[in-house]
Amino acid sequence: MPAALPLVTFDSGSGLAVLRTPNSVYALRTGPDGSPRHLYWGAPLDTAALALLPEAASPAASSFEAGAAADELAPQTGARFGPAGLQVRFADGTSGAQWEFAGHRVDGGELRLFLNDRRYPLRAELCYRVRPGSDVVERWVELAHTGAGTGIEAGTEVEAGARVEARAGAGVEVEAGPITVDRLDSASWTAPALADYRLSHLTGGWNSEFQLHRDRLPVAETVLTSRRGLTGHHASPWLALDDGTASEEHGEVWSTALAWSGSWRITLHRDAVGRTTWTGGFGHEGLRWTLRPGTGLRTPVFAGLYTPRGFGAASRAWHGHVADHVLPDPGRERPVLYNSWEATGFDVDQAGQIELARLAAGLGAELFVLDDGWFGARRDDRAGLGDWTPRPDAFPEGLRPLADEVHRLGMAFGLWVEPEMVNRDSELYRAHPDWVLHSPTREATELRHQLVLNFARPEVEAWAHRTLDRLVRDHRVDWLKWDANRAFTEAGWEGNPDPDRLWIDHTRAVYRVMDRLRADHPGLRIEACAGGGGRADLGILARTDQAWTSDNTDPVDRIAIQDGFSQLFPARTMAAWVTDSPNPATGRSTPLRFRFHVAMAGALGLGGDLTGWSAEELDEAAALVAQYKLIRPLVQYGIQHRVKGGDGVTAVHYAAGDGREHAVLAWRPTTRFGHRPAPLKLPALDPGAHYLDPDRDQVHSGAVLVHRGIELSLPAGDYASRLIRLRRITP
Repeated sequence: MPAALPLVTFDSGSGLAVLRTPNSVYALRTGPDGSPRHLYWGAPLDTAALALLPEAASPAASSFEAGAAADELAPQTGARFGPAGLQVRFADGTSGAQWEFAGHRVDGGELRLFLNDRRYPLRAELCYRVRPGSDVVERWVELAHTGAGTGIEAGTEVEAGARVEARAGAGVEVEAGPITVDRLDSASWTAPALADYRLSHLTGGWNSEFQLHRDRLPVAETVLTSRRGLTGHHASPWLALDDGTASEEHGEVWSTALAWSGSWRITLHRDAVGRTTWTGGFGHEGLRWTLRPGTGLRTPVFAGLYTPRGFGAASRAWHGHVADHVLPDPGRERPVLYNSWEATGFDVDQAGQIELARLAAGLGAELFVLDDGWFGARRDDRAGLGDWTPRPDAFPEGLRPLADEVHRLGMAFGLWVEPEMVNRDSELYRAHPDWVLHSPTREATELRHQLVLNFARPEVEAWAHRTLDRLVRDHRVDWLKWDANRAFTEAGWEGNPDPDRLWIDHTRAVYRVMDRLRADHPGLRIEACAGGGGRADLGILARTDQAWTSDNTDPVDRIAIQDGFSQLFPARTMAAWVTDSPNPATGRSTPLRFRFHVAMAGALGLGGDLTGWSAEELDEAAALVAQYKLIRPLVQYGIQHRVKGGDGVTAVHYAAGDGREHAVLAWRPTTRFGHRPAPLKLPALDPGAHYLDPDRDQVHSGAVLVHRGIELSLPAGDYASRLIRLRRITP
């Protein structure tokens, strides 16, 4: 066998860099001006072929047109008229970097390209990483002020306030001082020339997150962004591009995702002569950060992948990457949880929670989560946030009696917290009003009667870690549901010379607190939440086990929400609850079986008022929880295939890695007279094998299931669903 090609190569003579994954190649070349330029991203090519690829040439070249080769991180200088991923201003008023290539370093699957500004003390490292077995290319940028008050070349040591003659221009002087950064993206990406371009992205709002849209990309600049300090319900820092013909199982797809949980921005640019690029990173317009000598900024990872096998393959590649390289503890099963919020709201007490815990344990729940209302003066959403001690009237002996009973029942104990937020009516706010995000000359906007604590302040971060550490330790907490129920407004930082750093440092402080808690308490698990799915991204999932997908638990709405979520995230990270009927969000009444079958597609949870369920409903729920546990290894660790049927049927097919075990969840929300769903095709099966349905003792030909489909035999009427289990028996 030929020797395996290295993951990364760099040819110093030609400036050609090549990154290889199992099914793709990413290549770039350093241009004559020192700026790395995109060369190729697609199906595997050998290095010799890549070296012969010509520089991109514009069919409309003129003195009004930008160069055709796209930058890996576009500066503001030169004949570049698209969105600049790096926007800087020096102390003398000069804008934009002009690069000089200063070398490279290859370390296994990591490549770093070193760039120095030709005249100013600014250094950039463009970083790339590929990993064995993954088609994902991870990219980020590290930017540094290399002067000591000023400088012309990187590392020049001069006195602060001095004026120094520029290296490349006699008589040109440069003032010492800070460098202002108006935009620092993690990466710029380039699509190849295609017949057309279609953008897949996610939109929505509270209770309607992760709505998938596939739209023709206009010849224009298209901006996807969050200005809210959180990832956001309304948009997601994930996208996919294709030529308009890709399907779930066929066609070339290029997809990217930003690993960041604060404000973000991605700008796509399709110009009139066929170039399509996009650049993205943290922050949004209007923010600026200051670099002083010896300081720098590191961006979050902006990852991308290519596949020739459609949107389904792109999702499966993302799922594998998240499981192998993002999640902190991917091998632990996600428990069946019960959460008390929809049963009690703020009206919590020890006796009521213990009653719910006993009912939940009887259904097979493995985790009991006490939600909002247990702390401080918290009887509604107007008071108590910030005071993380048990409410004496509700829990006179603290939370230990409840935690001990939950553990005695064989369940783990979980607790809802919202540590980034505070009510004015709280002991914490009265003691530290300066800890909130605020601008002293502006009126502070309250949302949900709460304000945002500035985690960028070291003392706030230290308080948060100390408080949560004590909660976990004193009350034997196994699980934290970490919520964040409002966006940033009036986000000032009085007295700080670089106040916009809070938009970065707040998020990184949240990361550090979570990371420290997990390190201090190795068994602790954390669920990400922000009023539902307002903070779901690769950054937060690097220190949490799953994300609360949406406050909307209506199973009909959840089918679309979960489909959008699955474009990037694997099922094990998708919290999905069965709650009461009629649904509290929509008022829709649906059968218990249908609610369970939709929620079984992820990390199953229960959230209704169990004290109001009939004995028959409790028995049915217990049986359905047991069914979920049979298929949980497939759902949480299997390979996911999204399947579309006829007459409104949608399904998700989970296959074991070795292809032996399979589970299919199929749903039909509405029916029409005289219409019966066509057999559901299962293209992920092996047409040369046979499969046993152990629940119906039926044997099926794999060829029939692939090419004709399986008869669903759904119950009559609306809100019909079925779980199908299949086991490969031949060959």
